[in-house]
Amino acid sequence: MKNIASIIDHTILKPDTTIETVKKVCEEAKEYGFASVCVNPYYVSDVKKLLEGTDVKVTSVIGFPLGCTLKEVKAFEAKKAIEDGADELDMVINIGALKDKKYDVVKEDIKAVVDEAEGKAIVKVIIEACLLTDDEKIMACKLAKEAGADFVKTSTGFSTGGATVEDIRLMRETVGENVGVKASGGVRDIEKAKVMIEAGATRIGASSSVAIVKGEESGDSDY
Repeated sequence: MKNIASIIDHTILKPDTTIETVKKVCEEAKEYGFASVCVNPYYVSDVKKLLEGTDVKVTSVIGFPLGCTLKEVKAFEAKKAIEDGADELDMVINIGALKDKKYDVVKEDIKAVVDEAEGKAIVKVIIEACLLTDDEKIMACKLAKEAGADFVKTSTGFSTGGATVEDIRLMRETVGENVGVKASGGVRDIEKAKVMIEAGATRIGASSSVAIVKGEESGDSDY
């Protein structure tokens, strides 16, 4: 299961997360060799210290979970997260602007974070697929790619649904082979993870990471 572990972002984003929980997640990440530990910005500096000397990366979320903060705020949040030690940034798009067909606004929003992260951190763009039509999903992925994002990601885990095989396939078809696709939300066991990978996912976001690599099923929440 080492191979699957190496593409999982071990995630702890619940609002009532404590430092003890963060420490536990970091120990699990080191033990199983997960790709990264994904936390809210408040814990980035702690996670950086806890993972020091390992290959596990630090992921911070940006504009999370609603995505409707200003691009300047997202850019500042990205800058601070990188200063605190983030290697990867998972940002939420401006969903309302996308639905209003304000595509320049959406692209500029993504690019503000991409520009801040250039040469310093990987950017994954959360499109919150459960709230979008297929046409909107395609447009969101195109805008993310045009803005220079490294990944597109299905979900925050805080909305009405998580990753689906159909969405992963559509996202992969849209961005091609040179942009990553992250399946997040509802991936709680190894079979679901494998299906997502077969559909085109190159990264998995999960709070059930340990259950996944152990071949068990978790009843944990998506985030």
